Amino acid sequence: MRPEVLNPIFAESQTLDGVGPKLAKPLEKLGLTRVKDVAYHLPERFVTRRAIANLDEGAEGEQVIIALTPTEHRASRNQRGPYRVLAQDDIGNICALTYFGRASYTAKKTLPVGEKRWVAGRLDRYGDMLQIVHPDHVEDNSAAHMGRLVEPVYALSEGLTQPKVAGLVAQSLDRLPDLPEWIEPGQFEREGWPAWRDAIKLAHQSANEKARDRLAYDELLANSLALLLVKAEGRRRKGQALIGDRSLRDRLQLPFEMTGAQKRSVAEIEGDMQQEAPMLRLLQGDVGAGKTVVALEAMLIAVEAGKQAALLAPTEILARQHYETLSKMAAPTGAEIALLTGRAKGREREGLLMGLVNGEIDILVGTHAIFQDSVTYHDLGLVVIDEQHRFGVQQRLALAGKGRRAPHTLAMTATPIPRSLTLAQYGEMDVSRLDELPPGRQAIDTRVVAQERLEDVVAGVERHLATGQQAYWVCPMVRDSEVADIAAAEARYASLKERFGDDVVLVHGQLRPEVKDANMERFASGGAKLLIATTVIEVGVDVPSATLMVIEQAERFGLAQLHQLRGRVGRGSEKSVCLLLRGGELSETGKKRLALMRETQDGFRIAEEDLELRGGGELLGTRQSGEAAFRIANLDQVQKLLPAAHADARLLIERDGGLTSPRGEAARILLYLFERDWGVQLLRGG
Repeated sequence: MRPEVLNPIFAESQTLDGVGPKLAKPLEKLGLTRVKDVAYHLPERFVTRRAIANLDEGAEGEQVIIALTPTEHRASRNQRGPYRVLAQDDIGNICALTYFGRASYTAKKTLPVGEKRWVAGRLDRYGDMLQIVHPDHVEDNSAAHMGRLVEPVYALSEGLTQPKVAGLVAQSLDRLPDLPEWIEPGQFEREGWPAWRDAIKLAHQSANEKARDRLAYDELLANSLALLLVKAEGRRRKGQALIGDRSLRDRLQLPFEMTGAQKRSVAEIEGDMQQEAPMLRLLQGDVGAGKTVVALEAMLIAVEAGKQAALLAPTEILARQHYETLSKMAAPTGAEIALLTGRAKGREREGLLMGLVNGEIDILVGTHAIFQDSVTYHDLGLVVIDEQHRFGVQQRLALAGKGRRAPHTLAMTATPIPRSLTLAQYGEMDVSRLDELPPGRQAIDTRVVAQERLEDVVAGVERHLATGQQAYWVCPMVRDSEVADIAAAEARYASLKERFGDDVVLVHGQLRPEVKDANMERFASGGAKLLIATTVIEVGVDVPSATLMVIEQAERFGLAQLHQLRGRVGRGSEKSVCLLLRGGELSETGKKRLALMRETQDGFRIAEEDLELRGGGELLGTRQSGEAAFRIANLDQVQKLLPAAHADARLLIERDGGLTSPRGEAARILLYLFERDWGVQLLRGG
């Protein structure tokens, strides 16, 4: 239960003065639905304004504060045109105060002709006239009463202004409670950080590095603590040691020799499963590195020990592919493998559920349907989760709760993660890495092509399809944007369908699931030759005859995304080609990124170098389905502060009495503050 001291800041943002249903909508677009969200809506940057006596003292592009007297209001004949208020300074220089859209109503109210006003904004020139577009402030008081000369600039959505957001932030800061300190005292003193409430206030006042770092550290500490609590709870729960006798694994007739990395990973997994404490291990492997066979070995260990295993996949089509692959591989062993998805109805579903309960089914493959309340296992010993990042901790725990005792858990991901960030994203897990590809895999010929050669590329695709092969065409967006010139999947589908007819299908995340699956299945079965898609195919089925991929405006994708997408081709023994279409002139960093894609197919190297090239300004991506990993901490702060935060969390659990000590009680508040309270819920007293 959330500590009462936090209730005032978990109140809805509509409890702030001036926020009604109309203003709540643009706030919701920014994720500012509660008072605490508004308080943590930190400025993107700060502007420094200079008070000037007249327009001659100002420079174009400068943020200024100046006294102006309106002389004339000019409405545009065109309804969409600008509304201008001509105003003069104390020596007669003229400046236009320019407004667009509904903001003209504000101008009529706040800028009466003949009355001096203090105006703050960016001084620019339009033709021969100086202008300030959408002044940030218009006041009838002196400049001294217009607020700080250093002013925060917040992210906005349509319907919000800087003054409005600043006012709401001020209200939210007034509601901040005085919270006990959760940071280890020695760390707190060494860093010289402000207290929590002071840090948030300082972060809104100026570019205060210590305040920002303290808030980022809080977020990293909350995350580390929650993950360590998950790990500690898993070890505390009584599991079951599973020792296989190799009776099934020795019957496998794999058509290939397992790599050293696969053998090492299997040994690590087998060692974990032989312990009574439940395994919680992440298997990282590049696309095509052979995670499936490692998972099969682990599941057969469980079956040899008289238990059942379950494999959870993020989509129905991927679940079906896993089922078919595992059934073929495991056929010589005699292990009974079944598939359960949302499509299973009536007698088919009843038969499956009965087979699970009585133990006839050894291995169950499926989607989220496999951990529904109605699904009961005879004796679940191992849970395998494919594409771990698509599922939340709660979903993983729901499946783990299906065993008589806590089952072992093996999570898999094909997303290479830099070593420096593995702790942040998967700090509760031990990690195995498949860092070598099976022999015989063909290298993918990666080329960079200018967007202007689009017609040549389409002609090349036509020749490729004429040979009986298939191809992917990936776009960065679903539909055309009014804001930016970005290639859209729907528009490209329409143009290519005119040329290739029914051989073309479309897949993107906004399609209904059944439509998306049907189109993907049609492509996988060879019924369609060209698949137009967005990044939704990062995690997709293997289509060996798809040996060509075109990625439009490749510079708009992250390197890790490009690598994941490229991995969809080259799944068979045929040579594959990936064309990276660049939309325009590339920056030096952009050139390096695309050059790296041509140079290597090592996903782990790409992940590490991508981190270096991107720098620390970007936020860390999504850790779990629908769950932003970090809202405050940027990459620089993660790399700088995470080791200390992780060590602090470990110290709290192992030395300082966990969440029952005085500092632990403060840390419990921290977990609720950052909504990592699923860590608290695991504890008996939580």
